[in-house]
Amino acid sequence: MPIATVIAGPGSVLALSAAAVAVLMLIVWALSVRLRDVSVIDPVWGPAFVVVALVAAVAGHGDATRRWLLLAMTAAWGLRLGFHLTRRKLGELVEDRRYAVMRERKGDAFAFWSLWAIFGVQGLLVLIVSLPLQVAAERPAALLPTAIPGVIVFLIGLAFESIGDEQLRRFKADPANRGRVMDHGLWRYTRHPNYFGDACVWWGLWLTALPAGGVWWTVVGPLVMTLLLVRVSGKAMLERDIGKRRPEYADYIKRTSGFFPLPPR
Repeated sequence: MPIATVIAGPGSVLALSAAAVAVLMLIVWALSVRLRDVSVIDPVWGPAFVVVALVAAVAGHGDATRRWLLLAMTAAWGLRLGFHLTRRKLGELVEDRRYAVMRERKGDAFAFWSLWAIFGVQGLLVLIVSLPLQVAAERPAALLPTAIPGVIVFLIGLAFESIGDEQLRRFKADPANRGRVMDHGLWRYTRHPNYFGDACVWWGLWLTALPAGGVWWTVVGPLVMTLLLVRVSGKAMLERDIGKRRPEYADYIKRTSGFFPLPPR
């Protein structure tokens, strides 16, 4: 099926996914205005992909086994991430400092500015990253054992992200570790096991969708997610000023891989 046919169809998975994500982002934006806290978007990031995967599974006309497998994989990742970030958000109950700076800079115009600059952009990114799920849902080719490598990469990524997040949560929960650098467990081999795991999850989903045929171009999805994690809102943003808050971090950088897990130097 040509790319143009999938995109143009008004009842296509892509169109329905876009509508579902737009509604979700509008609802969360309205909540953020009421609470004066844009960081309520963070716990919604993972579940937003689950919404897209659900639309693809229900509305797609492709192989049913692949559609529901991709939904199950996305739900395992997205709902876990949503729960983790919700628990962290409930423990803070203040707007994330990144958004607080934006709010101060934009003043009274911030509410409507955030609708497109924060919620709109994140909604668009959800649709781009999840392209493998949406396009594969329209492919009739049967699910074959060639999808197994994708499932394996996905499971490796989910394990890294889940274990890394839990190790960091427990580390931060101990008052004795305040201001210190987490360098144990998976964090001994990569400074960002959660981000590495996140990238693997989306490469795994793409590889699982790939045998459906005609899906290769949706590689833009995992590429964009990896770029975000390494160069934009993930690793790069976190490490921009963390050295000021944790003096030990400079030494941690010298001995620990920035992304891919490697033995400490």
